Amino acid sequence: MEYLQTAPVACAIFAITIITSLLAFSNNNLYGRMMLHPYTVSRGKDIHTIITSGLIHRDWMHLFFNMLSFYFFAFGLEPLLGHVQFAILYTVSLILSDMPTVLKHKDHYSYYSLGASGAVSAVIFSAILYNPLARMVILPIPIPIPAVIFGVLYLVYCHYASKYSRDQINHDAHFYGALSGLMITIIFHHEILPDFWQQITMAVSNLGH
Repeated sequence: MEYLQTAPVACAIFAITIITSLLAFSNNNLYGRMMLHPYTVSRGKDIHTIITSGLIHRDWMHLFFNMLSFYFFAFGLEPLLGHVQFAILYTVSLILSDMPTVLKHKDHYSYYSLGASGAVSAVIFSAILYNPLARMVILPIPIPIPAVIFGVLYLVYCHYASKYSRDQINHDAHFYGALSGLMITIIFHHEILPDFWQQITMAVSNLGH
């Protein structure tokens, strides 16, 4: 009940994404209509799939990890960012994270993409701006590291994986979603940058003492 008051938009996104994903798991026609097909979208058709593809997932594990990440960050971020701003951040980041994929795979008829990873990455990186020293764990390494270091490593990995990985994961969506989250947060709350740098410099200064 507390989250319904403090983070109603995040609650709605969380519930809708789970429901639509579960429905798509058992309905192949729905699944096919909601997936992003860059070849088709680049030719001006099924534009809506840029949004709907973020509401379905490949399997239970894909859904679980995206929604777990969303749960840990989104419900705390929305009160800081604002309800309308959070809705815009999530929706616009979902779109922006998919656009490079549409351009990259516009001539690849067999390529499809789905999942909320781009928008979830935006939420995580927006939260990092507010609390860069929060401790985060990169599985399977059981050692917590500052969120800002996690962010840098995440971006480097996504950029590398986008070029060389063959694991069928849309690393471009992760990378551009994260950048979108940073950009949109700064646009809405430009005063966050001085606070971000102050937290970093104070932490570095404390290490020297």
